[in-house]
Amino acid sequence: MNKNKITLEQLNLKAKYLSKLTLRKLFEQGEDRNKYVIGFDEFHLDFSKQFIDDDVFAGLQKLAKECDLTFKIKQLLEGSVVNKTENRPALHTALRLPESSRMFVGDSNITSYVHEELRKVEKIVSKVQKGQWRGFSGKPITNIVNIGVGGSDLGPFMVVNALKEYRVNFKNKLEFHFVSSMDGTQLSKILNSINQEESLFIVSSKSFTTIDTFYNANTALEWMLKACTNKELILNQHFIGVSANKVKMAEWGISTANQLMIWDWVGGRFSLWSAIGLTIALSIGYSGFKELLAGAHSMDLHFLNEKHNCNLPIILGLLGVWNTTFMGINAHTVLPYDGRLQFFPNYLTQLEMESNGKSIDNNGNKVSYQTCPVLWGDIGPNAQHAFYQLLHQGTQRVSCDFIAPIKRYGEDKQLKSQHELALANCLAQSRVLAFGNNAISSKSDVPSHKYYNGNQPSSTILIDELTPYTLGGLIALYEHKVFVMAAIWDINPFDQWGVELGKIIANELLDVIKVTDPLMNSFDSSTNSLLKFIKDKN
Repeated sequence: MNKNKITLEQLNLKAKYLSKLTLRKLFEQGEDRNKYVIGFDEFHLDFSKQFIDDDVFAGLQKLAKECDLTFKIKQLLEGSVVNKTENRPALHTALRLPESSRMFVGDSNITSYVHEELRKVEKIVSKVQKGQWRGFSGKPITNIVNIGVGGSDLGPFMVVNALKEYRVNFKNKLEFHFVSSMDGTQLSKILNSINQEESLFIVSSKSFTTIDTFYNANTALEWMLKACTNKELILNQHFIGVSANKVKMAEWGISTANQLMIWDWVGGRFSLWSAIGLTIALSIGYSGFKELLAGAHSMDLHFLNEKHNCNLPIILGLLGVWNTTFMGINAHTVLPYDGRLQFFPNYLTQLEMESNGKSIDNNGNKVSYQTCPVLWGDIGPNAQHAFYQLLHQGTQRVSCDFIAPIKRYGEDKQLKSQHELALANCLAQSRVLAFGNNAISSKSDVPSHKYYNGNQPSSTILIDELTPYTLGGLIALYEHKVFVMAAIWDINPFDQWGVELGKIIANELLDVIKVTDPLMNSFDSSTNSLLKFIKDKN
């Protein structure tokens, strides 16, 4: 980003100027702020409450051009090596291509591989749906347990919960459970609530070596063997593996028929579109899963083909760079006003911070500017009674995304009125965050402890309805937003080396904790002291 000195200087000067103004002042200057409202398909984006004017909007688009954003988007979607540290493409968008499309990596048309695995997913879903997948005693499956961590858990967990209204009517009602915690808390609770005869475990791990996942998987297998000692039968009827590593799946005992493949060009946090999404397909049916993919693909085409000034992912990404790097706002919160999106902020926490939490550019140099902000969020009505106090009267600058579907509940008047209440609160909070006490036309002087400063910038994303199709588009929108920010910052959003060292040291410490008489002085004084305390208590 440093090569674009003229544009950077111009944007820095504008940031200093706008920092002295209020959002109220920007709205009172006479220009039509509705020009900062765009739409695509079933999405409506209002970013008029951001600290931007025509000069900033033009400058950000100029910056995008100078950073070769159009070319980088094309590289991403055409399968070029964009993950430089691991020397591979990042082709999660290929996972939602129609079967008639052709996408090559080397000499291989990977679309054919993708749809081969999707057909396997479809067969599994059909078999379970018809009550034909049976456990060791002949009873049909009624419990689906997804064992994974990170992207193998957060994406499927979020989507399954968001789309409960779209669950299909299987012959036997399915219950869905998710296990990611390495300490056994989730797993022990689940195992106490289900039975061995009717449970199917989906073990999802790209490498099939993730220690968190395999402690849980091994515990689940031992629990199953308490009910039936025929290990081969248990593995064949009760375990499915999803991985890029066929050898490791086979070594653990997953039969070839129960193996689903992903590829090294699919990052974990971008993998819910692949066979990692088997749990999603079991929940909403294969046709619902295809709708999810179709919504994401529609957003991919918009991202690739639409002009920068009316391209939803590009605008969200440029606003993220503007707020973080230029305005110095290093916190961002996502606020859905719909309980079905309860886990969407948590999903985005991984997507954004694991992707863009980097301080080294693509040339291996330390960056001289702020990159990814701290991101968190919650359902808006819950957040209003939790952390909105900080947003309204705290000392931290925070940018916000408000998200809400317009339609819900159909003809149910009472529930519809509750959704209208949520929409009113969504619009009210963005208004108060922007304008503070000036949002009230009949305001009078108030004591300082009741004063709202305002000037917290926000964008509002409205969706016609929350469906598999629109949720797919929403997720893809944020995936591409993350890529835009990384492209401008000249960082790699597709690796995550920052999580590796902790895993290595954890394995070293695990060995020490398990040994009866360990060497207690192998680490720093704090760690040695804590180890001694733990060993003394055991």
